[in-house]
Amino acid sequence: MSFDQDCRERIMHAALARAAAGGWRSASFAAVAADADVSLVDAYSAFPTRLALLAGLLARTDRRVLEDGPADPEDSPRDRLFDIVMRRFDALAAVRDGMVAIVREMPGDPLTAMQLAPSFAASMAWMLEAAGLATTGVAGSLRVKGLAVVYLATLRTWLDDDSIDMAKTMAALDRNLRRAESLARFLPGPSRPANDPAAGPANPPPAADPEPSPTA
Repeated sequence: MSFDQDCRERIMHAALARAAAGGWRSASFAAVAADADVSLVDAYSAFPTRLALLAGLLARTDRRVLEDGPADPEDSPRDRLFDIVMRRFDALAAVRDGMVAIVREMPGDPLTAMQLAPSFAASMAWMLEAAGLATTGVAGSLRVKGLAVVYLATLRTWLDDDSIDMAKTMAALDRNLRRAESLARFLPGPSRPANDPAAGPANPPPAADPEPSPTA
């Protein structure tokens, strides 16, 4: 691992620990840099803004998921998505306390949540690619939106699911994917993805309370 990568990892680890201990909004860059044992200039080079740090945490989770390669192509689209999204929750389990703290505080900072939305959409697109589902064109855009709804609805359950086997999270994900699969049948026109649980209507109804925000 290069110095830059190591520096970024240490900062993200320290930020998550600070968030878990005292909340995300109170975790100053100076304190995080000190905990990570990096200089302020190196912290600035790694993450010049808090938004950049949040985007880095999203990308870190993406990498953890993608390291295991694509889902089994022999599985159905819904099973492939289930596998990939559960990989994401498995990756979050190691940093659960910090991520829960960040996600729970994000609704109080809607501007940051809005600015983070493109990074979150990119994360969802990569999850679809890992599941063997294309993300290009109108159908691909619908898939990204649909998976975002499914993921955020399931994330809401994960926030309160501290069990080792994440049984409640798995049940919620299965339920939300089935619901999306049902909604996909009502998409009009030839762009409707066939047998695609991540594709929802162009303006999908909220699957749950608008919380949490896309930071995980």
